[in-house]
Amino acid sequence: MFISFEGIDGSGKSTQARRLVQALTAQGTEVLLTREPGGSEGAEEIRRLLVEGCGERWSPETELLLFTAARRDHVERLIQPALARGAWVVTDRFADSSRVYQGLARAELRQLVEELHRLTIGIEPDRTFIIDIDPAVALARGQARGGVEDRFETLGLGFQRKLREGFLALAAEAPGRIRVIDGNGSEDEVAARVLAALA
Repeated sequence: MFISFEGIDGSGKSTQARRLVQALTAQGTEVLLTREPGGSEGAEEIRRLLVEGCGERWSPETELLLFTAARRDHVERLIQPALARGAWVVTDRFADSSRVYQGLARAELRQLVEELHRLTIGIEPDRTFIIDIDPAVALARGQARGGVEDRFETLGLGFQRKLREGFLALAAEAPGRIRVIDGNGSEDEVAARVLAALA
């Protein structure tokens, strides 16, 4: 299976992606954990351009092209080979992030996002988990975490609220693929919800 985790910055999706990989590995499944932007060597180089610096470093259009280039390299060099050999792939973010960030919250580029996805990516996860949490809580978590990868957090609470609305709207569009997971509670409680939704 190809599984993605999505959600606003600070939602806990990275933690839950890691927890799911641990649970699946314990069951004897070969699982590859990866992330976007990044995963492959070329995509990791592009990642630094995207997640560091000021919030308005790139126009939404340029940002989308950079994300798409990173995603193409990621799919080509990491995701497709792993799936071809029978491994499961769990990724922290995939195309739904572009649909929400560049397609809705940063600009209204959804049609362009979909066209670039169709032309250059062409695959969707089998299952997507959106970790849903109050944007104010998530933003506080992200700010407390610190580090240089805070470009999107610098866009503020209003931006995080738009992201949450976008992810929930996307879940309504694709109920066969996307599951919304309540991100409140302990890591263990959220991980149990993810496992239940996968089963």
